[in-house]
Amino acid sequence: MKIVVCIKQVPDTNEVKLDPKTGTLIREGVPSIINPDDKAGLEAALRLKDSMGAEVTVLSMGPPQADAALREALAMGADKAILLTDRAFGGADTWATSTTIAAAIKNLEYDLIITGRQAIDGDTAQVGPQIAEHLHIPNISYAEEIKVEGDYVIVKRQYDDRYHIVKAKIPCLITALSELNEPRYMTPGGIFDAYREKEVINWGLKDITVDQSNIGLKGSPTRVVQSFPKSVKPAGTKVDLGDPEESASYIVEKLKEKYIL
Repeated sequence: MKIVVCIKQVPDTNEVKLDPKTGTLIREGVPSIINPDDKAGLEAALRLKDSMGAEVTVLSMGPPQADAALREALAMGADKAILLTDRAFGGADTWATSTTIAAAIKNLEYDLIITGRQAIDGDTAQVGPQIAEHLHIPNISYAEEIKVEGDYVIVKRQYDDRYHIVKAKIPCLITALSELNEPRYMTPGGIFDAYREKEVINWGLKDITVDQSNIGLKGSPTRVVQSFPKSVKPAGTKVDLGDPEESASYIVEKLKEKYIL
């Protein structure tokens, strides 16, 4: 089995601040990490490698410094690493990003593609399903458990207050939740191999076949105008009316004031 895992290097949002003038993320001086959902997807692939002998290829699109995230994945146990990096890819929204990544995956052999549900710096949850659409393969999202049986993948999928058990024939794309597992640590031997023995392959625009009108900033139909922190929720009001009917009437009136009823 051949598995492709898509990962993204993101700023650690626990330490991110916003520029008050532009509303954009201040990335300078902020440590970068592998996106948590992506890391859970990588761990799922490595567990399939442990149990079935799968070959795991990690792929990331980003600037040259994303090399560090790919080497971390290699140190965890991935077999190959590919970095999609080119100025032509810069400024991409989810459509342009998924178009570029799908074009790269078409150069690879794969049975299963695993991505994170969403990236903590964008929170769109769009890239994984869009990649599946570009490749014309089934997509199962919000995976909390993954099993492979023959030519099929069986996924326990989170859905509101319950779960779905979904079965699909491979090739298939799965988007993983961070709750899927607890990712393993890098080993000393793995770190040595990742930096001394293994190679991160760089692919640019010349290495993939893609319509250039659909990539980068020019190929992005959406634009981020401004980002802002979540507003602080005001303190609630505690009311003790005693009488149940009076309390119910009070609640109904408040709901009407908020146009909920």
